[in-house]
Parts: sequence; C-alpha cells; structure tokens
Amino acid sequence: MHIHILGICGTFMAGLALLARAHGHQVSGCDAQVYPPMSTQLAEAGIEILPGYDPAHLQPAPDQVVVGNAMTRGNPAVEYLLDSGLPYTSGPQWLAEHILRDRWVVAVAGTHGKTTVSAMLAHILEQAGLQPGFLIGGLPQNFSVSARLGTGPVFVVEADEYDSAFFDKRAKFIHYRPRTLVLNNLEFDHADIYPDLAAIQRQFHHLIRTVPRSALIISHGTDAHLHHTLDMGCWTPVQQFVQGDWTTAEASPDGSAFKVCQQQRPVGRVEWGQLGQHNMANALAAVAAAHHAGVAVDQAVAALNTFRGVRRRLEQRGTVAGIRVYDDFAHHPTAIATTLHGLRARVGTERIIAVLELRSNTMRRGVFTAELAPALQAADEVLLFQPPELAGVLDPVAAAVGGQCFSRVDDILAALTAQLRSGDHVVIMSNGGFAALHERLLESLAQRH
Repeated sequence: MHIHILGICGTFMAGLALLARAHGHQVSGCDAQVYPPMSTQLAEAGIEILPGYDPAHLQPAPDQVVVGNAMTRGNPAVEYLLDSGLPYTSGPQWLAEHILRDRWVVAVAGTHGKTTVSAMLAHILEQAGLQPGFLIGGLPQNFSVSARLGTGPVFVVEADEYDSAFFDKRAKFIHYRPRTLVLNNLEFDHADIYPDLAAIQRQFHHLIRTVPRSALIISHGTDAHLHHTLDMGCWTPVQQFVQGDWTTAEASPDGSAFKVCQQQRPVGRVEWGQLGQHNMANALAAVAAAHHAGVAVDQAVAALNTFRGVRRRLEQRGTVAGIRVYDDFAHHPTAIATTLHGLRARVGTERIIAVLELRSNTMRRGVFTAELAPALQAADEVLLFQPPELAGVLDPVAAAVGGQCFSRVDDILAALTAQLRSGDHVVIMSNGGFAALHERLLESLAQRH
C-alpha cells in the first residue's frame, strides 16, 4: 500500500512514517518545514520528502493519505484531497488501527516530560530484553530513531493532548486505549485549540474513560489539576509518584544521583547524566510504568543509569574554549524554569545565558508573557528573539529580567559571540529550528578562538 503523509516532518508524523515503512508500506510525504533531526532520520530511512503542499504530490493517487494536525482547510493539498475523494485518515487513528491493535500500550500523557518519560521507558524495556515498539516525539539518545515497531508485546507511545486533525478535534491520545497510562502533570497549554484548562481536563477525563479497570494509571501525586481530573471519574487503579507509592530519597542537589523508593522502601540508586527535580520525577514515572509492563523494579532502576537523554532536551551541542552550548526544546514557562533551575544546581555560580525563541501557538499569542520573566530568573543573561510579527510582546519580559530583545537572529549571534567567555553556559531554547543558531554559534566561537 502507498501511504502519503501530509506534514511528514512533524515529530509525530515522522515517527509514523518510520512505522508505516517498517510495516511494509510504500511511504512518501510532503512538508513546508523541513529541519533535523526528523528530516535526517526520514532521509536515512529512504523516505521521500516533497517540498510544500502542491496537489501534484498526490498524483498518481496514493492508496491512503494520512493527514497531520498542522494541516488546515485552504491548504492546497487538503483541498485537492477533499475534492478528489481520496481515502484519508488522521495520524493517531492510523496508528491505533495498524500498529497499536493487539499490543500492550503504555501511553505517557501530560503537559511536560512526555518525550523524556517515553524515552526512559523504551530504554528500560529494551534493557530488560522486551524489544518494545515505540513512537516518541523526539530522538532518544539510546536509539537511532524516534519510532520502531519492535518485536515484543509492549508499545510505548507519547500520548499528546493536541488535536488529531482538522476533521477530528479530539486529542490524539483518545485513540490509543492504553493498558498502562502515565499522567505526568497538567497545565494550560495549546491556547489555539483549548479555551481554558477545564477544556484540557475534559480531554484527559475522556482518556481516563478508555482505560480498562484491569489496567493501571500512574499519576503525579502532587499535581492538583490531575487530582481534580481523576475526581471527575476514574474506574482504574491508580498509583502515585513523587508523593505516594513511588518517591526518591538521598537526592543530590542537581538531581544527578538519588534513590528510588517503592512504598518508602529503597529499591535502587540512580547515578546518571540527567539533572533537575523534574527528571527525578520523570524517572519515578518510568520505573512505575515499566514495572507494570513486566520489568523487575531493581532492573528498571538499574537501566536508568545508562539513559542518555533525548535530543533537544538540554542537549549539549558542543564546547568551544570552555563555552558550552545547549539545545533545549522549551515550549512553556514551567519547562523553561525547571531546565534553568536544574542547570543552575549543577553549575553553581558559572554564568548561564538563556536565548529564547517563542514558537508554540500559546507562547506567540502572549498567553504566558507574565510567567516568562519568573521562569527566566535563574539565568544571568537573557536574549529574546522578537521578530517583527511579535513586536512589543517581549519588551516587558526583557525589562523585568534586564535582558535584550532582538529582531534578527544574526544580531543574536553577533551579541553572543562578542560577550561569551570560558565557563559560560548558553541555553538556546526553541521548539523550532531557530535558524540553526546552535551550529552557527559554535562555528563563530571556533573562528573567534
């Protein structure tokens, strides 16, 4: 079967393309936004990526079109698709019908940490010899791909609350029907499709309604919004982490070492390269979920010692003359704050320079402008990218943190190159390509030195 994917370079759709290819289908796709790491792994898999959304990409007609949720009415390919009567479906529905059926689905949901917990789970299951399948919204460093079929019964899926497609406004995760469900946290996000937090909670409640009573829900024990969501109705046993069934003890200040406790009893120690309180919580969720999927607790904890993280999650991209450059997929003030506080706990008084690009619909709408300044407080210097279409949005943030706004990426590059010195940590935060600022900065610093 020939499957054509509209919006193939999104993190979810790129993974779907890899799964479809491994499932024996001919796969092609098109996209207007093509950048690594997703474009790279698609190219390495030999999957053709056509530029833009020309209707000619759908000629000759594929057997089925899988429509990414970035596609809207008015898009030339979408209009041609509807006019021509070609069979089409959403990505989550295709995944559920062709890949997840008859698998033990471990779904990881929440506003933050979905990618990291999913990657931890896949690594733990792999180390336990279970050969899991997975679809992760990022590139886990312990694997070479973001998705694979796997030969074992367990399939790990990052369960996103964003909508499924222009014709299916339900959250993606409604399709997955998990037997193990992680609820990592819950905050307001996705202001382009949800009017308020209550609307997101309603989608999480619908997800909970799909979980069998013989399954397990693993929920963050201190998250009041999750507690409220579970109180809306829950028919499945619940375990809690951070507070309750799964906790940590004897943790180092930066989160690089800690003990995992089950029912207050230590079951193993983690010493790893990750940092921050948020990653210790992520680890607890992963251990609990892996245990429910059949992995011994001590084996799950031991596996985390070799977990290498996820691309673009405070990923150190390089060091030049003692200046470290990191790439971080920041998309929300809470994620920004936890990342910077975790790094601060590790580097002490060394300078942290935060460089931020607003890319998510919610951030660009100014929904979190008031929260951005407090989120950036752990940084010593702040540089904000404010292109013409966002003129004025970030000026209050810059004023509050003593930072600077720039309308051109080239000007950010020049400012960084001029001011950085040995011992500095530059955290470049964006959930887009940011005009390849990371690589360009490393090259500029190399030339300077």
